Amino acid sequence: MRLVDISEFFSDFGGGVRTYAHQKLEASAKAGIETIIIAPGPADRREKRLGGEIYWVKSPVLPLDHRYHLFSDMRPVHAILDEVSPHVVEGSSPWRGGWMAAQWRGSAARALFLHQDPVAVYPQSLFSPAISIKTVDAMCFWFWSYLRHLARRFDATVAPSDHFARRLEKFGIDNPFVAPLGVDKSAFSYEFRDEGVRREMLAACGIHDPAAALFISVGRHHPEKRLPMAIEAYQGYSATAPAGLFVIGDGPMWRTVNKHATRAPGVFIAGPETDRRSLARRLASADALIHGGAAETYGLVIAEALSSGLPIVTPNIGAAADLSHPTYGETYAFGDATALADAMRRIMARDRAGLSLAARAGAHRINTPDQHFDLLFRHYASLASARSLRRAA
Repeated sequence: MRLVDISEFFSDFGGGVRTYAHQKLEASAKAGIETIIIAPGPADRREKRLGGEIYWVKSPVLPLDHRYHLFSDMRPVHAILDEVSPHVVEGSSPWRGGWMAAQWRGSAARALFLHQDPVAVYPQSLFSPAISIKTVDAMCFWFWSYLRHLARRFDATVAPSDHFARRLEKFGIDNPFVAPLGVDKSAFSYEFRDEGVRREMLAACGIHDPAAALFISVGRHHPEKRLPMAIEAYQGYSATAPAGLFVIGDGPMWRTVNKHATRAPGVFIAGPETDRRSLARRLASADALIHGGAAETYGLVIAEALSSGLPIVTPNIGAAADLSHPTYGETYAFGDATALADAMRRIMARDRAGLSLAARAGAHRINTPDQHFDLLFRHYASLASARSLRRAA
């Protein structure tokens, strides 16, 4: 099988999308599947990578984040599709990438993989909880109509979690196929916990009391992650107990995040972490993960934290909440800094060893990347076979 992924938001300077694309290339090579990723970039270029190929298409820079480019012309993308003649074309976004996959005139089966919930990421992040989620969803009726129209042009719509599949069905996207994402559990483990790393992280936060709580936050500096709210919650917590907050990530809101951090003693902005082993050690060595994002369609960092034996504090909605459980986590009313600070107090009042053991048990229900891609590729093979039978009839 030959698979082409039109990956609109792939960048070598990105985070989750790049990690996922690399996992896809490796998994497809092991499965004997020829995978090509078409991505927007600074110049037209082709390269072999991890058993597959990346075809870069020269595209303009994304104005708000210069690490990314955006497709502007579908003709070079369609020319590549004509050349490689795939069996399955995957559109990885509901925007230009999705429409490029839908409007190509080739005979391949098509799948729309919805990695992101744009309504949750943008209008809900801007207006909620001041305006209820139900009201924001109703205000965005036009988007759901648009998405239904786009999805009808594909043989399948793929969702990365049960939570997001239920949400898509609620707005008329029929029978989404659920392929839960996966985490490399050999790369994230409680065995990487290191008291020396913990002391180093606290020291970076300006905290030299080894009994202080060490919270960690990992994610893109973007409105959906609500990092200023998380920093405000940390300030509420640290007003009554010694603590540090170690923040990993980068993104378009880095100036705003840094401004909030400078006003909050004990917060350290570490920037992006490209070394996965180092990230795994830091997750395992912290006391709890705090997460502000309520717009997750899966929550990879939550899954990585659980695999690391790390207790979690998450909002009470979104796919991150679906990964939580009372035995190893606390939830709070999303967007509420006071509620998050209270949840941080509750998690720190509990026995960390017991929480860690429960988190590791909870990680057993999380897929590995191999399990995710095995499920996804088998579904794509069935789509390609069905399309071939229809053509032959």
